[in-house]
Amino acid sequence: MRAIVIHAAKDLRVEERAVEPVGAGQMRLRLAVGGVCGSDLHYYNHGGFGAVRLREPMVLGHEVSAFVEEIGAGVQGFAAGDLVAVSPSRPCGGCKFCLEGLANQCLNMRFYGSAMPFPHIQGAFREVLVADASQCVRAEGLSPAEAAMAEPLAVALHATGRAGGMLGKRVLVTGCGPIGVLAILAARRAGAAEIVAVDLSDFTLALAKRAGADVVVNTATAPDGLAGYGADKGYFDVLYECSGAAPALSAGIAAMRPRGVILQLGLGGDMALPMMAITAKELELRGSFRFHAEFAVGVGLMQKGLIDVKPLITHSVPLARAEEAFQVASDRSRAMKAQIVFS
Repeated sequence: MRAIVIHAAKDLRVEERAVEPVGAGQMRLRLAVGGVCGSDLHYYNHGGFGAVRLREPMVLGHEVSAFVEEIGAGVQGFAAGDLVAVSPSRPCGGCKFCLEGLANQCLNMRFYGSAMPFPHIQGAFREVLVADASQCVRAEGLSPAEAAMAEPLAVALHATGRAGGMLGKRVLVTGCGPIGVLAILAARRAGAAEIVAVDLSDFTLALAKRAGADVVVNTATAPDGLAGYGADKGYFDVLYECSGAAPALSAGIAAMRPRGVILQLGLGGDMALPMMAITAKELELRGSFRFHAEFAVGVGLMQKGLIDVKPLITHSVPLARAEEAFQVASDRSRAMKAQIVFS
Protein backbone atom coordinates (compact mmCIF):
# COMPACT_ATOMS: atom_id res chain seq x y z
CA MET A 1 0.00 0.00 0.00
CA ARG A 2 1.02 3.63 -0.43
CA ALA A 3 1.63 5.93 2.54
CA ILE A 4 2.62 9.59 2.92
CA VAL A 5 5.94 9.74 4.79
CA ILE A 6 7.84 12.79 6.03
CA HIS A 7 11.64 12.34 6.24
CA ALA A 8 12.67 15.93 7.01
CA ALA A 9 11.42 19.45 6.38
CA LYS A 10 10.19 19.68 2.74
CA ASP A 11 11.13 16.01 2.19
CA LEU A 12 7.72 14.37 1.73
CA ARG A 13 7.45 11.04 -0.07
CA VAL A 14 4.70 8.65 -1.13
CA GLU A 15 6.16 5.25 -0.27
CA GLU A 16 5.15 1.61 -0.20
CA ARG A 17 4.48 0.23 3.28
CA ALA A 18 3.36 -3.21 4.46
CA VAL A 19 -0.25 -3.79 5.50
CA GLU A 20 -0.59 -4.80 9.14
CA PRO A 21 -2.56 -7.94 10.13
CA VAL A 22 -6.02 -7.55 11.64
CA GLY A 23 -6.21 -8.61 15.28
CA ALA A 24 -9.07 -9.18 17.68
CA GLY A 25 -11.05 -6.01 18.29
CA GLN A 26 -9.68 -4.40 15.14
CA MET A 27 -10.82 -3.61 11.59
CA ARG A 28 -9.06 -3.19 8.29
CA LEU A 29 -10.06 0.07 6.68
CA ARG A 30 -9.67 1.45 3.16
CA LEU A 31 -8.82 5.10 3.67
CA ALA A 32 -11.20 7.57 2.01
CA VAL A 33 -10.08 11.11 2.88
CA GLY A 34 -7.32 12.65 5.00
CA GLY A 35 -7.15 16.28 6.09
CA VAL A 36 -3.85 18.16 6.37
CA CYS A 37 -3.59 19.52 9.93
CA GLY A 38 -1.49 22.32 11.38
CA SER A 39 0.85 19.83 13.04
CA ASP A 40 1.31 18.04 9.69
CA LEU A 41 2.32 21.41 8.23
CA HIS A 42 4.81 22.00 11.04
CA TYR A 43 6.48 18.67 10.22
CA TYR A 44 6.41 19.43 6.49
CA ASN A 45 7.61 23.04 6.66
CA HIS A 46 9.91 22.94 9.70
CA GLY A 47 10.61 19.33 10.63
CA GLY A 48 8.65 19.71 13.87
CA PHE A 49 7.38 22.35 16.29
CA GLY A 50 8.84 23.69 19.53
CA ALA A 51 10.98 20.97 21.09
CA VAL A 52 9.26 18.24 19.06
CA ARG A 53 11.48 17.28 16.12
CA LEU A 54 11.48 14.48 13.56
CA ARG A 55 14.11 11.89 14.42
CA GLU A 56 13.07 9.20 11.95
CA PRO A 57 10.75 8.91 8.91
CA MET A 58 7.13 9.09 9.96
CA VAL A 59 3.80 8.48 8.25
CA LEU A 60 1.82 11.69 8.66
CA GLY A 61 -1.88 12.26 9.23
CA HIS A 62 -4.56 11.96 11.86
CA GLU A 63 -7.72 13.51 10.36
CA VAL A 64 -9.17 10.63 8.38
CA SER A 65 -12.29 8.83 7.25
CA ALA A 66 -12.39 5.33 5.81
CA PHE A 67 -14.53 2.43 4.63
CA VAL A 68 -14.63 -0.85 6.56
CA GLU A 69 -13.11 -3.76 4.61
CA GLU A 70 -12.51 -6.51 7.17
CA ILE A 71 -13.81 -7.01 10.70
CA GLY A 72 -11.72 -8.75 13.33
CA ALA A 73 -12.84 -11.17 16.03
CA GLY A 74 -15.07 -9.74 18.73
CA VAL A 75 -16.06 -6.60 16.81
CA GLN A 76 -19.76 -5.76 16.70
CA GLY A 77 -21.78 -2.84 15.35
CA PHE A 78 -19.96 -2.50 12.03
CA ALA A 79 -20.39 -4.00 8.59
CA ALA A 80 -18.19 -4.13 5.51
CA GLY A 81 -18.69 -0.97 3.48
CA ASP A 82 -19.53 1.27 6.45
CA LEU A 83 -18.11 4.79 6.31
CA VAL A 84 -16.36 5.59 9.59
CA ALA A 85 -14.61 8.56 11.11
CA VAL A 86 -11.39 7.32 12.70
CA SER A 87 -10.22 8.89 15.94
CA PRO A 88 -6.44 9.18 16.24
CA SER A 89 -6.77 9.14 20.02
CA ARG A 90 -5.64 5.76 21.38
CA PRO A 91 -5.15 6.03 25.16
CA CYS A 92 -3.97 2.96 27.06
CA GLY A 93 -6.95 2.90 29.44
CA GLY A 94 -4.82 1.80 32.37
CA CYS A 95 -2.50 4.65 33.40
CA LYS A 96 -3.33 6.98 36.27
CA PHE A 97 -4.73 9.70 33.99
CA CYS A 98 -6.90 7.31 32.01
CA LEU A 99 -8.27 5.97 35.28
CA GLU A 100 -9.02 9.55 36.37
CA GLY A 101 -11.03 10.14 33.19
CA LEU A 102 -8.30 12.25 31.54
CA ALA A 103 -7.78 10.05 28.51
CA ASN A 104 -6.30 12.91 26.46
CA GLN A 105 -3.45 13.08 29.02
CA CYS A 106 -2.66 9.35 28.79
CA LEU A 107 0.92 8.51 29.72
CA ASN A 108 1.06 5.91 26.95
CA MET A 109 -0.94 7.72 24.26
CA ARG A 110 -0.57 6.43 20.70
CA PHE A 111 -1.79 9.46 18.74
CA TYR A 112 -1.42 9.04 15.00
CA GLY A 113 1.41 10.97 13.35
CA SER A 114 3.19 12.23 16.46
CA ALA A 115 6.94 12.75 16.85
CA MET A 116 6.57 13.52 20.57
CA PRO A 117 7.67 10.00 21.61
CA PHE A 118 10.50 8.00 20.10
CA PRO A 119 10.08 5.75 18.20
CA HIS A 120 7.49 8.04 16.62
CA ILE A 121 3.83 7.08 16.43
CA GLN A 122 3.15 6.43 12.76
CA GLY A 123 0.22 8.27 11.22
CA ALA A 124 -2.92 7.37 9.32
CA PHE A 125 -2.13 8.68 5.82
CA ARG A 126 -1.96 5.22 4.26
CA GLU A 127 -4.23 3.47 1.82
CA VAL A 128 -4.98 0.62 4.22
CA LEU A 129 -5.26 1.29 7.94
CA VAL A 130 -5.76 -1.31 10.66
CA ALA A 131 -7.50 0.40 13.57
CA ASP A 132 -9.12 -0.57 16.83
CA ALA A 133 -12.88 -0.73 16.45
CA SER A 134 -13.11 1.52 19.51
CA GLN A 135 -11.51 4.32 17.45
CA CYS A 136 -14.17 4.17 14.76
CA VAL A 137 -17.49 6.02 14.71
CA ARG A 138 -20.05 5.21 12.05
CA ALA A 139 -20.57 8.25 9.86
CA GLU A 140 -23.65 7.39 7.83
CA GLY A 141 -25.27 10.47 6.33
CA LEU A 142 -21.95 12.29 6.01
CA SER A 143 -19.62 12.52 3.06
CA PRO A 144 -16.09 11.11 3.52
CA ALA A 145 -14.81 14.71 3.46
CA GLU A 146 -17.14 15.72 6.30
CA ALA A 147 -16.31 12.61 8.32
CA ALA A 148 -12.60 13.47 8.09
CA MET A 149 -13.37 16.78 9.85
CA ALA A 150 -14.41 15.02 13.06
CA GLU A 151 -10.90 15.27 14.52
CA PRO A 152 -10.40 19.06 14.31
CA LEU A 153 -14.01 19.57 15.38
CA ALA A 154 -13.32 17.45 18.46
CA VAL A 155 -10.39 19.75 19.33
CA ALA A 156 -12.73 22.75 19.29
CA LEU A 157 -15.40 20.91 21.29
CA HIS A 158 -12.87 19.89 23.94
CA ALA A 159 -11.76 23.51 24.30
CA THR A 160 -15.38 24.64 24.58
CA GLY A 161 -15.91 22.15 27.38
CA ARG A 162 -12.78 23.46 29.11
CA ALA A 163 -14.28 26.98 29.03
CA GLY A 164 -17.22 26.04 31.22
CA GLY A 165 -20.58 27.70 30.66
CA MET A 166 -20.75 29.54 27.33
CA LEU A 167 -24.35 30.77 27.45
CA GLY A 168 -24.52 34.52 26.86
CA LYS A 169 -20.73 34.97 26.84
CA ARG A 170 -18.72 37.40 24.73
CA VAL A 171 -16.06 35.42 22.90
CA LEU A 172 -12.83 36.41 21.18
CA VAL A 173 -11.11 34.00 18.76
CA THR A 174 -7.52 34.76 17.72
CA GLY A 175 -6.26 32.75 14.76
CA CYS A 176 -8.86 31.72 12.18
CA GLY A 177 -7.39 28.60 10.70
CA PRO A 178 -9.57 25.47 10.80
CA ILE A 179 -9.43 25.17 14.61
CA GLY A 180 -10.34 28.83 15.10
CA VAL A 181 -13.30 28.68 12.73
CA LEU A 182 -14.48 25.41 14.27
CA ALA A 183 -14.20 27.10 17.68
CA ILE A 184 -16.59 29.77 16.39
CA LEU A 185 -19.07 27.08 15.36
CA ALA A 186 -18.69 25.27 18.69
CA ALA A 187 -19.01 28.44 20.80
CA ARG A 188 -22.13 29.54 18.94
CA ARG A 189 -23.69 26.09 19.32
CA ALA A 190 -22.92 26.29 23.07
CA GLY A 191 -24.75 29.62 23.41
CA ALA A 192 -22.17 32.38 22.95
CA ALA A 193 -23.92 35.74 22.55
CA GLU A 194 -21.19 37.59 20.65
CA ILE A 195 -18.10 36.38 18.79
CA VAL A 196 -15.24 38.52 17.45
CA ALA A 197 -12.63 36.83 15.26
CA VAL A 198 -9.06 38.07 14.64
CA ASP A 199 -6.60 36.99 11.98
CA LEU A 200 -4.05 38.32 9.47
CA SER A 201 -5.85 37.02 6.37
CA ASP A 202 -8.99 38.40 4.75
CA PHE A 203 -9.63 34.97 3.22
CA THR A 204 -9.80 33.17 6.56
CA LEU A 205 -11.75 36.01 8.16
CA ALA A 206 -14.39 35.76 5.43
CA LEU A 207 -14.88 32.10 6.37
CA ALA A 208 -14.98 33.05 10.06
CA LYS A 209 -17.75 35.52 9.26
CA ARG A 210 -19.62 32.84 7.34
CA ALA A 211 -19.25 30.49 10.30
CA GLY A 212 -20.99 32.97 12.59
CA ALA A 213 -18.51 35.57 13.84
CA ASP A 214 -20.30 38.86 14.48
CA VAL A 215 -17.22 40.98 13.88
CA VAL A 216 -13.92 40.17 12.15
CA VAL A 217 -10.68 42.11 12.61
CA ASN A 218 -7.64 41.90 10.35
CA THR A 219 -4.76 42.96 12.55
CA ALA A 220 -2.39 43.03 9.55
CA THR A 221 -4.26 46.01 8.11
CA ALA A 222 -5.67 47.29 11.43
CA PRO A 223 -3.02 46.61 14.11
CA ASP A 224 -5.09 48.43 16.75
CA GLY A 225 -8.32 46.73 15.76
CA LEU A 226 -8.89 45.36 19.27
CA ALA A 227 -7.94 48.53 21.13
CA GLY A 228 -11.52 49.64 21.69
CA TYR A 229 -12.31 46.40 23.50
CA GLY A 230 -9.75 47.19 26.20
CA ALA A 231 -11.74 50.06 27.74
CA ASP A 232 -13.02 49.70 31.33
CA LYS A 233 -10.74 46.73 32.02
CA GLY A 234 -11.82 44.76 28.97
CA TYR A 235 -14.80 43.24 27.23
CA PHE A 236 -14.55 39.52 26.48
CA ASP A 237 -15.46 36.66 28.80
CA VAL A 238 -13.69 33.90 26.85
CA LEU A 239 -10.64 33.86 24.58
CA TYR A 240 -9.88 30.98 22.23
CA GLU A 241 -6.21 31.56 21.36
CA CYS A 242 -5.72 29.39 18.27
CA SER A 243 -2.69 30.98 16.62
CA GLY A 244 0.10 30.01 19.00
CA ALA A 245 1.54 33.51 18.46
CA ALA A 246 2.59 35.65 21.44
CA PRO A 247 1.35 38.96 19.94
CA ALA A 248 -2.14 37.49 19.43
CA LEU A 249 -2.24 36.24 23.02
CA SER A 250 -1.07 39.58 24.41
CA ALA A 251 -3.63 41.54 22.39
CA GLY A 252 -6.34 39.13 23.45
CA ILE A 253 -5.47 39.43 27.13
CA ALA A 254 -5.68 43.22 26.89
CA ALA A 255 -9.26 42.87 25.63
CA MET A 256 -10.36 40.40 28.34
CA ARG A 257 -12.62 41.48 31.18
CA PRO A 258 -11.72 40.57 34.78
CA ARG A 259 -12.07 36.88 35.63
CA GLY A 260 -12.33 35.90 32.00
CA VAL A 261 -11.13 32.52 30.75
CA ILE A 262 -8.25 32.11 28.27
CA LEU A 263 -8.20 28.85 26.31
CA GLN A 264 -4.78 28.22 24.78
CA LEU A 265 -5.09 25.86 21.81
CA GLY A 266 -2.38 27.11 19.45
CA LEU A 267 0.91 25.20 19.67
CA GLY A 268 3.61 27.49 18.37
CA GLY A 269 6.21 26.87 21.05
CA ASP A 270 6.72 28.61 24.39
CA MET A 271 5.50 32.21 24.65
CA ALA A 272 6.16 35.11 27.00
CA LEU A 273 3.04 35.99 29.01
CA PRO A 274 1.88 39.40 30.29
CA MET A 275 1.66 38.09 33.85
CA MET A 276 0.84 41.46 35.40
CA ALA A 277 -2.33 41.75 33.32
CA ILE A 278 -3.28 38.11 34.00
CA THR A 279 -2.80 38.65 37.72
CA ALA A 280 -4.47 42.05 38.01
CA LYS A 281 -7.51 40.97 36.00
CA GLU A 282 -7.68 37.59 37.81
CA LEU A 283 -7.78 35.82 34.47
CA GLU A 284 -7.81 32.04 34.21
CA LEU A 285 -5.38 30.54 31.70
CA ARG A 286 -6.50 27.06 30.68
CA GLY A 287 -4.64 24.82 28.31
CA SER A 288 -6.66 22.70 25.90
CA PHE A 289 -4.92 19.68 24.41
CA ARG A 290 -6.41 17.18 22.00
CA PHE A 291 -9.69 15.45 23.00
CA HIS A 292 -11.17 11.99 23.46
CA ALA A 293 -14.89 11.59 24.13
CA GLU A 294 -15.65 14.70 22.06
CA PHE A 295 -14.82 12.85 18.83
CA ALA A 296 -18.07 10.88 18.73
CA VAL A 297 -19.97 13.97 19.88
CA GLY A 298 -18.62 15.90 16.89
CA VAL A 299 -19.71 13.19 14.45
CA GLY A 300 -23.20 13.30 15.97
CA LEU A 301 -23.43 17.08 15.70
CA MET A 302 -22.53 16.92 12.02
CA GLN A 303 -24.99 14.10 11.38
CA LYS A 304 -27.81 16.09 13.00
CA GLY A 305 -26.96 19.14 10.89
CA LEU A 306 -26.15 21.18 13.99
CA ILE A 307 -22.62 21.98 12.80
CA ASP A 308 -21.78 22.37 9.11
CA VAL A 309 -18.11 21.90 8.27
CA LYS A 310 -18.46 21.81 4.47
CA PRO A 311 -17.56 25.50 3.90
CA LEU A 312 -14.19 24.93 5.56
CA ILE A 313 -13.12 22.28 3.02
CA THR A 314 -11.52 24.41 0.33
CA HIS A 315 -9.25 21.96 -1.52
CA SER A 316 -9.20 18.25 -2.42
CA VAL A 317 -6.27 16.59 -4.20
CA PRO A 318 -5.57 12.94 -5.09
CA LEU A 319 -2.99 10.87 -3.24
CA ALA A 320 -0.65 10.94 -6.25
CA ARG A 321 -0.32 14.73 -5.77
CA ALA A 322 -0.16 14.63 -1.98
CA GLU A 323 2.55 17.26 -1.62
CA GLU A 324 0.32 19.74 -3.43
CA ALA A 325 -2.11 19.49 -0.51
CA PHE A 326 0.65 20.48 1.92
CA GLN A 327 1.75 23.36 -0.27
CA VAL A 328 -1.72 24.79 -0.72
CA ALA A 329 -2.58 24.27 2.98
CA SER A 330 0.44 26.39 3.86
CA ASP A 331 -1.02 29.35 1.95
CA ARG A 332 -3.58 30.93 4.28
CA SER A 333 -4.49 33.53 1.68
CA ARG A 334 -6.44 30.89 -0.26
CA ALA A 335 -6.81 27.70 1.79
CA MET A 336 -8.66 26.70 4.93
CA LYS A 337 -8.75 22.90 4.95
CA ALA A 338 -6.94 20.93 2.25
CA GLN A 339 -7.79 17.24 2.04
CA ILE A 340 -6.18 14.29 0.29
CA VAL A 341 -8.47 11.81 -1.47
CA PHE A 342 -7.26 8.24 -1.05
CA SER A 343 -10.19 6.40 -2.64
